[in-house]
Amino acid sequence: MEEYLYKERLYYKTNNIKKGRVTLVFIHGVSGSSSAWVHYENKFKDTYNIVSFDLRGHGKSTKPTKYESYKIELFADDLEELLKHLNIEKFILISHSFGSLIALAFLNKYQEMVSGAILLSPHYKIDTMLSARIMKPFIYGIVSILPTPKSKTAGGHIDYSKYLNSGDWNIPRTYADVKNTSLTTYMYCSKQAYLFDGQKILEKIKIPTLIIHGENDSIFPVKYARELNESIKGSEIVVIKNTDHILVLNNFKEVSSAIENFVGKINTPR
Repeated sequence: MEEYLYKERLYYKTNNIKKGRVTLVFIHGVSGSSSAWVHYENKFKDTYNIVSFDLRGHGKSTKPTKYESYKIELFADDLEELLKHLNIEKFILISHSFGSLIALAFLNKYQEMVSGAILLSPHYKIDTMLSARIMKPFIYGIVSILPTPKSKTAGGHIDYSKYLNSGDWNIPRTYADVKNTSLTTYMYCSKQAYLFDGQKILEKIKIPTLIIHGENDSIFPVKYARELNESIKGSEIVVIKNTDHILVLNNFKEVSSAIENFVGKINTPR
């Protein structure tokens, strides 16, 4: 995988992109980075075209200093701009957690570019969860008192091999993520997630869609994945037993196998 910086602000990686080959595009979750997908890149790089990138404010991408710059729709616009730069017209979109909100925003505006979507540990409207509503005043309060950042300095990448089989609320992994991304970026993204309502987008999705969720997910409980499955016409769902929210890291074998099976069933335009 080769590393690049698009317009000196958006970090991304690709393999040798070949015409006539299916392209997989990966979106990571909040406070993470493209390094979460390393094992998937290594597994699939000889079979598919691969694009993974760091969301604005995350990893090695630069950090916008304004709260308004973290709107979910702007993350989606970043991806559309990057794919146009790479001359990629059709691809399969794979997203995890917070990244699933960005995937829905992307599908709302640019669905014609997507052959199929894979949503890992997804949600569509954070405010539907009681736990999120309880945390909402705290998150809004923190954002209101955060000093305006003055630097756009990028962060780095976490070695997630240190955190394999870590649970949903693993403190060392969460601390490493937030420290790398910054508390400000994490809180800005968290508040913007509350403002995003993807419910009306679900009925607009007309492409093949696979939902993969952990049975024991305590961050986005599995019932929301089932609601997605019911709302997206023709979608499939895979629920992995004894698995939590961090299935990208903890369940590589099951997730990568589900991705291969899904991609194999799609007659993907190149």
